[in-house]
Amino acid sequence: MEKKRILTGDRPTGPLHLGHYVGTLKARLELQEQGNEVFILVADYHTLTRGISAEKTKEIKINTRELLLDYLAVGLDPKKITIYRQSDVPAVAELALLFGMLVTVPRLSRVPTLKEVMRDEKIENPSFGLLGYPVLQSADIALVKGELVPVGKDQSSHLEVAREIIHRFNSEFGEVFPEPEALIKGDVLPGTDGKAKMSKSLGNAIMLSDDEKTVKEKVMGMYTDPTRVHSTDPGHVEGNPVFAYLDAFGQDQTKVSEFKDRYQKGTVGDVELKEYLASVLNEFLAPIRTRRQEFSKAADLDKILEEGKNKVLPIAAETLKQARRAIGIE
Repeated sequence: MEKKRILTGDRPTGPLHLGHYVGTLKARLELQEQGNEVFILVADYHTLTRGISAEKTKEIKINTRELLLDYLAVGLDPKKITIYRQSDVPAVAELALLFGMLVTVPRLSRVPTLKEVMRDEKIENPSFGLLGYPVLQSADIALVKGELVPVGKDQSSHLEVAREIIHRFNSEFGEVFPEPEALIKGDVLPGTDGKAKMSKSLGNAIMLSDDEKTVKEKVMGMYTDPTRVHSTDPGHVEGNPVFAYLDAFGQDQTKVSEFKDRYQKGTVGDVELKEYLASVLNEFLAPIRTRRQEFSKAADLDKILEEGKNKVLPIAAETLKQARRAIGIE
């Protein structure tokens, strides 16, 4: 793949989980090692779109530290990529304001992921900020002139809004921004409760920072096959979260295949299966835990953010200058 400028990121809402690894982190590691120009955004403004309060802003500061530790622990390297905080780059707010003039409220109201957020969090009257989430996201991408945006299969609708806004801007005022392309990467990992997606808010997640005992406890309590009453009953592999996790993290796929065959024949119980999964996950997480502990003592997290800010600020200033000049307000 030709080397590209890539933007991706996360809201600082707490430690990351296995679903994040499968969905985005693994792909970022690959993109980093391929030598792409990768920008990773700590999207603190986006966190506030679901409600702003003094308590929440305090949490963001704590959660930003947890997020950075998870990044470092899985292998993201600030020497190879740029990690920066959204609120450290004020130009994004002005560009989002300009972009907001180029999209209608009904268009934003149709974004599937926003509908899901409002449904899941029982939000009947979304704030202007929540409805404008994709607009701010568009500005994030455009500000660094991102060419590729890695997204999960469930997030592509946000990028469509960005493409539409940027296309309209370029059509009206001349080519200022590249139209970002979606890089569909990763899979969606189900929650431990069998729900379609792992989520911190749903309490069905195994965190990258969970200790060995916690991982085993969560695995042993996992949803499996509700139609299977006895361990000798034939079981279903499809739709069974245990096997989804083994497919994602099992190093010995021959052994995983054997477990699938035995499960379908009713010659392995859930306890044995889950104990194997717990050992697989703890083996995967062991080096991540070790690195996280090391970085929590030694890494200068403020310095990482400061260096990221210093790299992005001149890029953002030049991009905004070009946008203002194109519109005619420079």
